[in-house]
Amino acid sequence: MRLAALCSGGKDSTFSIYRALQYGHSVECIVTIHPSADDSMLFHYPNSRIAKSVANAMQIPFVGIHSRMGSSKKESEVLEQAMTQVRSDYSIEGIVHGAISSRFQNDIFREACAKLGLTSMTPLWGVRPYDYLHTLVDNEFYIKIVAVSAMGLDSSWLGKDLNRESIDRLDSLGKRYGINISFEGGEAETLTIDCPIFKKRLSIKKFKIVWDGQRGMFEILDHALVPKE
Repeated sequence: MRLAALCSGGKDSTFSIYRALQYGHSVECIVTIHPSADDSMLFHYPNSRIAKSVANAMQIPFVGIHSRMGSSKKESEVLEQAMTQVRSDYSIEGIVHGAISSRFQNDIFREACAKLGLTSMTPLWGVRPYDYLHTLVDNEFYIKIVAVSAMGLDSSWLGKDLNRESIDRLDSLGKRYGINISFEGGEAETLTIDCPIFKKRLSIKKFKIVWDGQRGMFEILDHALVPKE
């Protein structure tokens, strides 16, 4: 099936592309919707502009669309417009996205696809968060945490890599504070630095930590795509 991927550059959307390719589908383009603020219910805000480099790392055409935000209804309209555009431009048959357990998000994506006669593909739907995070590591996905917004996740997590040690720490914090360690509820945001479907990897050249005492962001100021070692 010819697919467009809704991709923020984070772990879930990137791993969903990886799974779709494993299943034998083709990903014709990557679509990133850039919200104007960090309170979007549907779209990833921190470092969303880096998604173009993630698409370039996979050598997949990129489509970036800016959203002025507003209600979830308005965001849904932006989503439908984007999907209509790529259906025309790339002759896609479906959309792949990284929903895991959020019925709110998945229902919106499915409804938009149904209106346009497209298939909604969710390779990660129903995965167990702890097992899933280990699956990322097992499949050589190099993930960096670039935003936190939940009790128990302090500024020390900004810029931290996802590995077996940090996964176990997250699991402990999740049990203590009730955090969903897949981060689907906005507890944290991630960026994929490298993975098997990248032709080049991301190198972060300059960044700054933004922290307000309760939440924060690892803001990437300069980056490059570099050859894989």
